[in-house]
Amino acid sequence: MQILSAQHLAELLMGIARAQAAIVQAVESGSAGFRSTHAFPALQNVAHLRDHPEPTLVDLPVRILLASLGRAGPDAAAIVQDLERLVVGQSSGGSPGPDLDFSKAP
Repeated sequence: MQILSAQHLAELLMGIARAQAAIVQAVESGSAGFRSTHAFPALQNVAHLRDHPEPTLVDLPVRILLASLGRAGPDAAAIVQDLERLVVGQSSGGSPGPDLDFSKAP
């Protein structure tokens, strides 16, 4: 099996988010107001939008789902940049991202 590129992983995450968005939209059609009163607040809380201005690896899928529920949809180029920053660790000079550095004691 090939190693996935950041572009491939971004497209995979966007596809998963579209499936999740379809479920949210289906529930919304059966229960008016579900999206604004239940789904969005819960997703925003899980995405840590206020705590982390830049997504962490754990927050990224939820943020992609939130973007999928919006009018414009997710931006593949931005997702690729986030993945490269988080996994490759471009911001830390080529070392793993802070979420992936298991050498430090908690």
